[in-house]
Amino acid sequence: MPEILSIQNLSRHFVLGQSTVKAVDNVSLSLDSGRILGVVGESGSGKSTLAKIVMALDRPTSGRISVAGQSLFDLSPAALRAARRNFQMVFQDPYSSLDPRHDVGKIIAEPLHLDPKAPKGAERREMVAQLLEDVGLSGKDMTRFPHEFSGGQRQRIAIARALITKPRLLVADEATSALDLTVQKQILDLILKLRDEHGIGVMFITHNIGVVDEICDEVAVMQHGRLVETGPARAVLDHPVEAYTQRLLAAEPTLEVIGRKSRRVA
Repeated sequence: MPEILSIQNLSRHFVLGQSTVKAVDNVSLSLDSGRILGVVGESGSGKSTLAKIVMALDRPTSGRISVAGQSLFDLSPAALRAARRNFQMVFQDPYSSLDPRHDVGKIIAEPLHLDPKAPKGAERREMVAQLLEDVGLSGKDMTRFPHEFSGGQRQRIAIARALITKPRLLVADEATSALDLTVQKQILDLILKLRDEHGIGVMFITHNIGVVDEICDEVAVMQHGRLVETGPARAVLDHPVEAYTQRLLAAEPTLEVIGRKSRRVA
């Protein structure tokens, strides 16, 4: 599989008074198309800052990020705008990320402004309807508004919006943490299904190693802005080397309700 995401020696430091906070500190990662990378760590570990930089919503202090072979921070504003078709994001709270004034059809079609050649009219409506079907909703839902849906359904709408430009990279930042366990399982299964059907690479940001266990091929564990352990998900989760990873595993909540028992580290 071709490499879709390359992160090289990335750092993001914030100066607060006389102190410097190293939110991301010399991080290097890569992700191939058709693979899911779980970035896991406690609150404050730097994983969401990393996600924002990957999405070019923040600039790094140093380092380099390439998506689909393009170095994001070497691009002109116009070129970066065009490149955004290749990478989209699903946020933690689906309700706050969906404009309540717009119907679902308009919300999902919104990212198409990035593509001047995007279909319009009836063809665009058909495209939106098909995406709604792909994420387990109905094409008839286009005329409804976000408040008319459950939390899990709103997250499906957010995923459909992220897929409308046919991105090669999907970044999901705590995309299931606001959902109950049963709905969480449904959204994780949907991400796996869409990964298999579309061949996209997924960077899944989470504090929950149980979620990583469900869907990820690789895992990167962050603590205080640094990577402390990386590797194939099975190897890291079954045989964690670092004490921090072992503590995260020991604190994993029970997932029996969604079909998997909790793993405990001896």
